[in-house]
Amino acid sequence: MGKIAFIYPGQGSQKTGMGKDFYENSPAAKKVYDSANEQLDFDLLKLCFETNTESDENNEMTSSKERFPNESEPDINDTKFTQPALVATCLAITNHLFAENIRPDITAGLSLGEYAAIAAAGGIDDIDAVSLVRKRGIYMDSAVPNNAGSMMAILGMTGDEVENVVKDIDDVSVANYNCPGQIVITGKKQAVLSAGEILKCAGAKRTIELNVSGPFHSKYLIPAGEKLKNNLDEIKWQKLNIPYVTNVDAKEVHDISRTKDLLEKQVSSSVMWEQSMRNMIDGGVDTFVEIGPGKTLTGFLRKIDRNVAAYNVSSFEDVEVLKEKLLK
Repeated sequence: MGKIAFIYPGQGSQKTGMGKDFYENSPAAKKVYDSANEQLDFDLLKLCFETNTESDENNEMTSSKERFPNESEPDINDTKFTQPALVATCLAITNHLFAENIRPDITAGLSLGEYAAIAAAGGIDDIDAVSLVRKRGIYMDSAVPNNAGSMMAILGMTGDEVENVVKDIDDVSVANYNCPGQIVITGKKQAVLSAGEILKCAGAKRTIELNVSGPFHSKYLIPAGEKLKNNLDEIKWQKLNIPYVTNVDAKEVHDISRTKDLLEKQVSSSVMWEQSMRNMIDGGVDTFVEIGPGKTLTGFLRKIDRNVAAYNVSSFEDVEVLKEKLLK
């Protein structure tokens, strides 16, 4: 077997109930959730698990309205809450895998998932990662007025083909290079809608407007990155145990001193996901483990290179399957 990579999904993969089986069955996962819940300014456990306010022998969860009476009920699909909930879930699962002696040689995460990747690589404390993305979500949410920006998936065109079209369209750029045949554009809403029609005429098989609250990974998010920089400066960064691959340039990061600048840029720069996966494969990775809800990243991998092994761990039962495959 070659190298093993842990990869982490971005926003859009979240779902209610995510991680609950790990919380109930894994002390290592429960510790991450409980510590994050104590640190955050909303009820993370209720948001992720949709629990009621009754107590049981193992856990006492209090409703967010009781803890924070002036706070509106959090929505798991609101980026301000999605980001910490998803990173906490991914890191809870990761810590359970560590407890089962399943460890990666390298990590990567798509957009928001990069924070989980850095924590899994040892560069940041888990709870600091969760706290950072709570602030990141707030800054991103406030960067552009609601409904002023949009994102759209373009199917059936290469990155170069999409670039050649949108370079002449004001207020639109490429947000994500996900996999062959799937590119995401971002920018002002009307400009993105117009670009979608132009791209259809240029050969796109299909265009899908994404259910997002803003033009993420565009120049309009530069102010969010600048605000985030202050929080990045406050974090205690640690020497990496293993490298991770950054979205900004698809290259391995071995020196944690680069991370602050990369994360500031990452908010507004394109996500080089396909390039990241290809570079990891070229570097000897032949087994990818997607950690977190959904199977989006394993789907991308099938289109990038069908010769690599790809597994998903989103449920507690998935761990046993993975152990049979990796710990023979």
